[in-house]
Amino acid sequence: MTRTVLVTGARAAAALDIARDFAAAGYRTFCADSASARISRWSRRTGTFLSYPAPRADAAAFAKRICELVDELSVDLIVPTCEEAFHLAAPALAPRLADRLFQPPLATLRDLHDKYRFARLAAGFGLPVPETHLLESEADVARFADGSAGWVFKPCFSRFGEAALVGPAAGELRRVEPAPGRGWVAQRRVPGGEACFYAVARDGELRAFAAYRSDWRLGGGASFGFEPLDAAKAVALREIAAVLAGRLSLTGQFACDAIFDANGQPWLIECNPRATSGVHFLAGEGRLAAAIDGSGEDCLGGDGRPRHLLPAMLSFGLGVALRRGDLGGWIAALREGRDVIGQPGDRLPALGAFADGLGFAFRGMLRGASASAMTVADIAWDGEDLP
Repeated sequence: MTRTVLVTGARAAAALDIARDFAAAGYRTFCADSASARISRWSRRTGTFLSYPAPRADAAAFAKRICELVDELSVDLIVPTCEEAFHLAAPALAPRLADRLFQPPLATLRDLHDKYRFARLAAGFGLPVPETHLLESEADVARFADGSAGWVFKPCFSRFGEAALVGPAAGELRRVEPAPGRGWVAQRRVPGGEACFYAVARDGELRAFAAYRSDWRLGGGASFGFEPLDAAKAVALREIAAVLAGRLSLTGQFACDAIFDANGQPWLIECNPRATSGVHFLAGEGRLAAAIDGSGEDCLGGDGRPRHLLPAMLSFGLGVALRRGDLGGWIAALREGRDVIGQPGDRLPALGAFADGLGFAFRGMLRGASASAMTVADIAWDGEDLP
């Protein structure tokens, strides 16, 4: 009997790839979002697109609509991809979705998403984490004024790195404005190369994994070009992922950012308990879907070829290349990498991504915010209580 999957957060390129992968695996596939999500809605391979209310604007309406979709479509599996994941784990929905929702419970999501909680959790498991302090007042911040260049400051709940201050001068610390319930962290700065991993676990066992790096990103940190990490570093991060999955008995998706220091030691920086760009190295033939639903073999690593988001690579990437005088590198990245949005027989998602991007940028201009911030404005979760 054909199973049915609902992929939420359809605005994300990761959601597009995940939905395509489930379709390739023979699933009856649906995508849904509170945004227009043309990137997935215009695809020929992601099934019917459905809408739900924005959870931050109306949590009750969001919960009601999700329950309706589950019942109307006879959904067997829900795979979140963006920060709607936290709202799907809300107490009001937990009893209805527990056996269908592919993610950990809200308490675990909080521990992974909160940068201070995650640092303490990982350190408790014996994993390498930079020295990390919680900042809840001006007095807490003032303690770091003399040596601020040796620290990284960021809100406990943040995304895209937009608010982070890396090695700031003492005068810049005025931008760090913590308060009880809205804390920041001060994390010892580790010089080195950044890397990321994406992983899938079931019952504490690692089922899918990809490690990668990016030289192509927006100013805040959102990436649009990705290269597989070299084998030795990938193995080191895979061991870390296995520890996290096992110690937390995880079922779901999770991803971490790390820095490798001059000695090749990886240091865990933060965790995103949702889909990230590592998906693009694993999706395409149904293998990732089989790893998620537990029906197939492990999906560990891709073909070793770089990936990129072509609309962003053509627009933002050119600007990045010109600023750093690396036009040749940009051309090489386009030539050697594979676009994960537009694919043979399914090109319209690339146009959809471009249209989505314009929409987020326009709304950001109206609100004085970045386009990246607008991509999560209606779904972001900053640790507040959920109904």
